[in-house]
Amino acid sequence: SCGTNTETSLPCMFAPVGRRDYDEGHILGSESLLHVLSHAGVDVHWRDNQSGCKGVCDGLPQDTVAGLNPPGLCEGSRCLDEGLLSGLDERLARIAGQGGTHVWVLHMLGNHGPSYFRRHPPAFARFQPTCNDDDLRNCSTEQIVNAFDNALLYTDHVLGSLVATLQAHAAQVDSTMLYVSDHGESLGEKNLYLHGMPYAIAPDEQTRVPMVMWWSDGMVRRTGLDLACLRQRATEPAAHDH
Repeated sequence: SCGTNTETSLPCMFAPVGRRDYDEGHILGSESLLHVLSHAGVDVHWRDNQSGCKGVCDGLPQDTVAGLNPPGLCEGSRCLDEGLLSGLDERLARIAGQGGTHVWVLHMLGNHGPSYFRRHPPAFARFQPTCNDDDLRNCSTEQIVNAFDNALLYTDHVLGSLVATLQAHAAQVDSTMLYVSDHGESLGEKNLYLHGMPYAIAPDEQTRVPMVMWWSDGMVRRTGLDLACLRQRATEPAAHDH
């Protein structure tokens, strides 16, 4: 990852300058990839369920899950990540008739601590015993890891639901999903918890992140994507800079 916190990684992920030539002033003072795409005529939309886009989407169409307040998914200003998919069926049906190129960014709350148990519905509390406390000092490492794993199980569910929705519209809309975390999380390794350590001394748990990509069959054909080549490339090192 480019950083160990959202404030650093998010702008870096959408900038031409990455961790290899990290320059915060250059990154924050430049238009993001989303602005460049918008200038090129791409329909860009940012939907947030976290702490905002850190300048990446300034001036571009955007909304929040809390503002949408989908039924059964919000409690006060805190919403579950499934709210990011609210109205997605209708949007895909609409663009099937309109055409054009669209880039939608869904900024997940994901597994941000310390309140991992608040990141998923009760049905996903599969791993037990779990930490149901906002103060991790009141929980054992096993309870904290279980709470994190339950939240991760829910993230898998949200991504699976997103792919299923895209797949359902694949006959009319060619689509791609790219998921990547902005930073990692310490869960007691080396007696460290949460994230945000200075990059130079941050452990791998805070800088190693997952990435998942999915394409509809139509997108594979349209782009001439070589899946065998891609699978080989996936075995090699990669970074936010890529």
